[in-house]
Amino acid sequence: MFDVLLKWIVPWEFSWVFLASFLGACVLYWRGCGKLKVSMGRRMAFWIGMAITYLSLQTYFDFYAEHEFFMHRIQQLLLHHLAPMVIVASYPGSVLRAGLPLRWRVRLLRPAERSWPWRLIRAVLLNPAVATVLFVVFILIWLLPSMQTMAMLDWRIYRFMNWSMIVSGFVYWWLVLDHRPRPPGRMIPGLRVLSPGITMTPQILAGAIITFSKADLYPIFEICGRAFQFNVFTGQLIGGIIIWVPAATIETIGGLLAMRQWLRLSRSGRIRRQSRAARPLAKTVAATPPG
Repeated sequence: MFDVLLKWIVPWEFSWVFLASFLGACVLYWRGCGKLKVSMGRRMAFWIGMAITYLSLQTYFDFYAEHEFFMHRIQQLLLHHLAPMVIVASYPGSVLRAGLPLRWRVRLLRPAERSWPWRLIRAVLLNPAVATVLFVVFILIWLLPSMQTMAMLDWRIYRFMNWSMIVSGFVYWWLVLDHRPRPPGRMIPGLRVLSPGITMTPQILAGAIITFSKADLYPIFEICGRAFQFNVFTGQLIGGIIIWVPAATIETIGGLLAMRQWLRLSRSGRIRRQSRAARPLAKTVAATPPG
């Protein structure tokens, strides 16, 4: 029994970078919860999302993801859709920031936030159009048979693929589930609700194409050695359905969460107050003579 459990919890491919990032985030959040009042629901959402991320990458589950197409699609669904959405829905930003020692915040974090490289990265990655395009592109590009083959044959490309899914997922859901009005939020509340419907459309199309394909699109899994005695087309069909249905379901839930935030902002009057405050300013600017 212990041997079976040990087999599952030992990483299939260990990564110091992932472990350091994971433990760093956990320690900061734990420290932040000791300094800020964080509801039990938010705490559970954060830790569940972190557990999903760890189990997807640093357990024996990763072995199956490298040897079965449909298991690989489950892994990517968890890394790109579910785990980032659940973690971001816990609104961990202020908690993680509070977890940093004050000296680090003053001497390291604030200068870094004011530096031009950091501002450039934020301006690019947190641009709604860029984040939305990358969110979709990093799904579709790794579904190309040639790219999938490269990722499965080269561990460096495989890790880059996983990191690209995680990072693009976090950036996208950070914008969509932002609980603030715009500004300071970067996406209009109404667009946050519509965006998941836009991004799920190409995924549904890609999933349908894979589901109904009569050819073996990913023979690399045959070369690597399949983990289960599944028929090739059965595994491919299941993988296509995972891209098609569960991914769209998670994005629908994300859209509903964004709508909840939109209604909350509307009920609190934060959106209306902003629009009323903008009107006198616009009139003043219009009435000011040029020069």
